[in-house]
Amino acid sequence: MGDDKNTVNGSRRSFVKVVAAITAAMAALLTPIISGLFVILQPLRKKDETSKAVRIAFLETLPADGTPVKFSVLANKTDAWNKFPESPVGAVYLRKTSEKTVEAFNVACPHAGCFVSFVAEKQGYFCPCHNSTFALDGKVDNPQSPSPRGLDSLTVEIRKGREIWIQFQQFQPGVSEKIPVS
Repeated sequence: MGDDKNTVNGSRRSFVKVVAAITAAMAALLTPIISGLFVILQPLRKKDETSKAVRIAFLETLPADGTPVKFSVLANKTDAWNKFPESPVGAVYLRKTSEKTVEAFNVACPHAGCFVSFVAEKQGYFCPCHNSTFALDGKVDNPQSPSPRGLDSLTVEIRKGREIWIQFQQFQPGVSEKIPVS
């Protein structure tokens, strides 16, 4: 009976040693794999910097009469692992509505995303893709227009008394609600 007890204890010890060895090996193997996955997938969790405010122009660059001026929007852009400093991400129309107040519209037409043009003779915006027209204040000015909403306004902030900063973002085209695109 003594031999059976030693055999059972020996078998248990062997089993515990094997389980401990397998556990240690798995921990040693999984640690670098999990760390590697974290490093590889980390950039996908980062937010794009274009969602921050972007300096566009200075107040003195805008005409005092309220005529809109088109500006490119340059921002630091990141797509997962690549960084693109000061890359074009879109364009806006800016216009003074008073001495220290500026209005900003995304140049993308809310109907299909084509770029609108400002037509000085008509004092409004025109989309060449489907003939949508917009008033100077960005509202749809023709009931026959295919655009489901007016031009997308953007938040403007005047910093240091003269710098024009905007919260640039794109919106989903073809719908009547102003839905931000992530």
